[in-house]
This record gives sequence, structure tokens and C-alpha cells, in this order.
Amino acid sequence: MTVETASASGAALDTGQLLSLYREMLLIRRCEEQLAKSHQNGLIPGACHTYVGEEAIAVGICAHLTTDDTALSTHRGHGHALAKGVSPRELMAELFGRATGCSQGRGGSMHLFSPEVGLLGTSGIVGPSMLMAAGAGYTYKLLGQERVSVAFFGDGASNNGAFHEGMNMAAIWDLPVLFVCENNRYATETPFSAVSRTGDVAARAEAYGIPGVAVDGNDVIGVYEAAGAAVQRARRGEGPTLLECRTYRTRAHSEGMGDVGYRTRDEVAAWRDRCPIKTLRERLLAADRADEATFDRIEAEIAAIVADAHTFALNSPYPEATTAATHIYSTED
Repeated sequence: MTVETASASGAALDTGQLLSLYREMLLIRRCEEQLAKSHQNGLIPGACHTYVGEEAIAVGICAHLTTDDTALSTHRGHGHALAKGVSPRELMAELFGRATGCSQGRGGSMHLFSPEVGLLGTSGIVGPSMLMAAGAGYTYKLLGQERVSVAFFGDGASNNGAFHEGMNMAAIWDLPVLFVCENNRYATETPFSAVSRTGDVAARAEAYGIPGVAVDGNDVIGVYEAAGAAVQRARRGEGPTLLECRTYRTRAHSEGMGDVGYRTRDEVAAWRDRCPIKTLRERLLAADRADEATFDRIEAEIAAIVADAHTFALNSPYPEATTAATHIYSTED
């Protein structure tokens, strides 16, 4: 099984679709920027891992999913939640620990859960998304459903035992699963190059006899096209695909953590210049497929949505103390 390096053409996407991808990426970016400020102001208890710089991956992949398809995510899951359909209000309220959040204020940043839109959970544990996605895919196959499950995970998790178990199970049973490695080059502060001889995650697919595809994770069109082929393959019953999206986070591993000593300012600046949102905007402008006024309108619309979500979260109540044991113990006889 050969490893492919996907390249983007964008020929199959009309202007409306491209602007929709742009809008979704911008929504994630502005929500994350507001959440970073909220964390600095003490409004978010616990950790807050932002998705800034990686927006193209969640958007390009989730554009192919329906609410019946499922996604499993990581500690850095805000972008996946939004792209899968969780509202900015529910997301922000959850991080603020409010009862109106998608996990009713019980999950916080790392434990977002919204089965209504197919988000089966994010987790601070490294690696479980792969096993859970394989389990979901197994269920769909047993039921004869044309549904797909997606596992998002980082480069650090690709060295976890769950990677082998999930990939092997999905491969031998031809499960409808898309394994998405968001290779942002660092597992917290450990360079992937220090823990991998080749640094090539997609190449590992060959050992399982499934397609491995490497794509520029900062090119939303490239991600969209590669994901489209993988999702269609899964729906046809042809089994899983390993998609390695090579990207970079431009903020600290988690808000409040130091961001020096393991990477240089020049490295971060270079990747900021490769911003997926900026790249798509410039591409559309250069091709005369959109003008500055169009982007100004989108910016204003997103700003209003984020401001509304922030106000909603601030004004939402905390969970009642009497509900502390809710969802912990079974109430069935």
C-alpha cells in the first residue's frame, strides 16, 4: 500500500463552498482568541488548549460529515466541536463551567460531548479517540449503516499503543474509520523528530495494508479533497484511511504555559505567515472569486456571533449543587 502526498486543486469547489470553509475557519479562530482572553481574565477554570493555526483540518474534514457520522477528539478539541456542529454558545458556556454548556458545565475545555451532532467526546487522555472511533465504525458495519467515524489525534499519540490497536482492528475488519493525525510537530514541548526516526506518520499505514495520505494541514482545500476521498472510501465499505495533516499550533500548548525554550520565535512567526485562513483569503482574492467587502462582511458576522456567545456564557448559571451526582450513578432499577 503506497503512501500518497495529496495536492490541492480546488476545481470541484465553487465560490460558495470555499467561502463556507473560510467562514468556519474564521469562526474557530475568533472563538479561540476570545477563549484565550477569557482564560487570562480568570473566567475559565482549568486548562485551555487552543486550536489556533490548525483550523483547516477540522473544517476540511468535518465538511464531509453528517450529524449521523461521529467524531472523537483530543484535549485540543474546540475546533473539532465547532466544525462538527456544536454552537459557539454551548462551547463557550462549557468552558466557563456553566449549566448551558454542551456538557452542562461538567466537562470544561477537554471534555466536550454532544452526541446530538455526532461529537462523541473529547478527552485529555492521549490516544483513546482511535479505539473509540474503531468501536463506532464496528457498530456501523454490524448494523449495515453507511456512517463514518473520525478519530482526531496528535503526533504524540501516534506513538501510543492505542494507535496500533485501533489501526489494526479497523484494517482487518475494513471498518469505516478515518484516522486523522494532526501532526503539529510537538507533543507538548517534545519535538516529534526526537521520538520518531522518520517523522512520517502516513507511512505507517503500509504496515496495516491501508492507504496513508500526507497533506498540508494548513491548506483547507488540500485537507477537504483528501478527506473527501477517504470518507467516500469508508462509506463504500472499503475500509479505513490514515490521513496525516502536517500543521502547527502558533499558541502555547495550553494557555498560561511558557512558550519558549523548545522552539524559536522565528519558527512560530514563519508558521503564522502560513496561516490557513490568510492563505485561503489571498487565494480567493487573487482568483477574483471574492472581494475585500465580502471578507469584511464575514468578519463582522463572526464577530457578532462570538460576542453573543461570550455574553451568553457570562450570563448563564452555574450548575446547581444539588445536581452534582447527576450522570454519575445509574437511576435505573
